[in-house]
Amino acid sequence: MIQFYKKRDFGTFISDSFNFFKLYGKNYFKNYILINGLLLIIMITVMIFGYRELFSQVFGSNLSGETYYFEQYFSDNAGMLITVGILTFLLFMILMIVNYLYPVFYLKRIARGEEKIKTDDILGDFKTNAGRIGKLCIGMIFIVTPVVLFVVGISYILIFIIIGLFLILLLYPTIFNFTTFLMYDYFNSDRKFLDSMSYAMRSQFSYANGSEKSPYWKYWGSAFVMFIIIYIATSMFTFIPMIFFYGSLLTSTPDGNFEQNPFTGAFGVMFFVFYGISMLLSFFLSNLMYVNAGLMYYDSRTDLHQKVELAEIDTIGINE
Repeated sequence: MIQFYKKRDFGTFISDSFNFFKLYGKNYFKNYILINGLLLIIMITVMIFGYRELFSQVFGSNLSGETYYFEQYFSDNAGMLITVGILTFLLFMILMIVNYLYPVFYLKRIARGEEKIKTDDILGDFKTNAGRIGKLCIGMIFIVTPVVLFVVGISYILIFIIIGLFLILLLYPTIFNFTTFLMYDYFNSDRKFLDSMSYAMRSQFSYANGSEKSPYWKYWGSAFVMFIIIYIATSMFTFIPMIFFYGSLLTSTPDGNFEQNPFTGAFGVMFFVFYGISMLLSFFLSNLMYVNAGLMYYDSRTDLHQKVELAEIDTIGINE
């Protein structure tokens, strides 16, 4: 069994994240598929066929230089495209909520000492916390997202003076850790949204007791390593179709028109199937990042480390 409420160093975050799935992986992903599987299948199917149709029209309009063809297609099918777009957005939002909060509720139960988590237990957590989930979504959309976009936008502007590249490398893992800490704290404490947001930011740079070394670099490094692992794993499924795609671009005529549409026929199906597999894999592997961030959050809760240690001492006394 993994002890959650304890101090960890950079290497331990990585090893314990993998150990977590060695111990609980079968039960974890069984519930994950039962809760999230249908949503994932629908989402991937919509994106495969939707994007295939869209890109086919974009490239098809350029086959004979008829650049107006795509505009006409969009005009003739505007209602359908808008409806599908809205449904896809709503589906994506539901998928993101489940995907982000499932690890939060699962780890919360494991940290309390439960071992065999049932699907009904997690679904019950979603129902019980429906009100807080709604408040979380509102806060994330109207408070966190605008601030994050502003900060990231400034960093991209600073790319022109080099320092922006360094800032982006720092920002992405930090933003991920901040938002994930926010969700873990909001559902593992009695704090309100703004209080959890404040804690999520402060805990990136210092422990609550203020007397220990800043945990920032070990948090940042752990998230960065997980990003790299997931990027390499998912890229394996997109590398081959991208080679064929860029090869098809070389067959374009001198005036920029394509001799054949790269998104039709067997290649078009294969291209988007590979991307669908890559997306599906990324959703599953993202759980590695969320669990890793959860271990960081429990590392930051030094106030609960003492309670756990005292409870263990009491248990030893009783056993003796």
